[in-house]
Amino acid sequence: MADRFILADDPIALPKGAWAKTERRTLRRGSQPVFSLTQGRHRPYLFPVYTPLGFAVTSECPADHPHHNSFWIASDHVDCWMPAAAGRKEQYTYNFYVDETFQGRAPGRILQTSASGAETPGGGYRITQSMEWRGPVEWAAPEGRLAAREQRLLDLKMIEGAYIIDVESRLSAAEWDLSLGPTRHAYFNLRVSESIAVTSGGRVRDDRGGSGGEAVSGSGARWVHYNGPVGGGNWAGVALFPDPRDHRDPYWFVADWGVITVGPFRLEKRDIKQGETMSLRYRVLLHDGDLPPDAIAAHYATYLAGLR
Repeated sequence: MADRFILADDPIALPKGAWAKTERRTLRRGSQPVFSLTQGRHRPYLFPVYTPLGFAVTSECPADHPHHNSFWIASDHVDCWMPAAAGRKEQYTYNFYVDETFQGRAPGRILQTSASGAETPGGGYRITQSMEWRGPVEWAAPEGRLAAREQRLLDLKMIEGAYIIDVESRLSAAEWDLSLGPTRHAYFNLRVSESIAVTSGGRVRDDRGGSGGEAVSGSGARWVHYNGPVGGGNWAGVALFPDPRDHRDPYWFVADWGVITVGPFRLEKRDIKQGETMSLRYRVLLHDGDLPPDAIAAHYATYLAGLR
């Protein structure tokens, strides 16, 4: 069938004896790309990301924030409680958000260890990724300490004029307890393409009627929608819906220059004990056209109805 989803490796032409440190696999609908699974130097992310008409709506490594990787998960406050002598525990603090040392916290890496895909009923597609969150190379830890393990599920389906991606991140403690936050640099992130940003003529709004990054940022919004011109007189956009079961009071950081971050860690940290798993879920709507707020509200209502 021409419209089936297929996940395939992207070949990289290199000289004989050379190999790439990263990889990219692309999900296609027929011959048209939808998004690519990209393993960057510091984290896996989705890029490029397209609408059904083929417009790219995210930015990979913008010069102002090269750690903003399109469609990604990260946190800049991750504390591991390591066992020490005489039954004590020591606090090891890492940053998995910025690619360099940030506010004194050394950068770790999130590494994809496996990824597989399969069609789902109704013509959708599910990708299952396994990740390791590893601290930096240090004395006695040449591969970096294993801070956490993550299973990430990406469920894609197509509706009229849009793709829907449901994201579930299951983060588990490895060999010791860990905690995330408090921080605004966590957990789910989008960096929109330059043309969609407010600074280039786009718009960002929330469900309360707020408009512009400053009005939208903070607590209270249930969804945020960014859209703008993508060329040739066309508009496209992206809306983000955090699952209210995981985010009783989501905290947003949204900027007119194109970033959206949302998570539940702004005011308090979240502890994950050995044997425990924290699950956080989000829906991303990638659409063509200039959708008004009531259309996004209708999509959000459909999302809520499916959670019951």
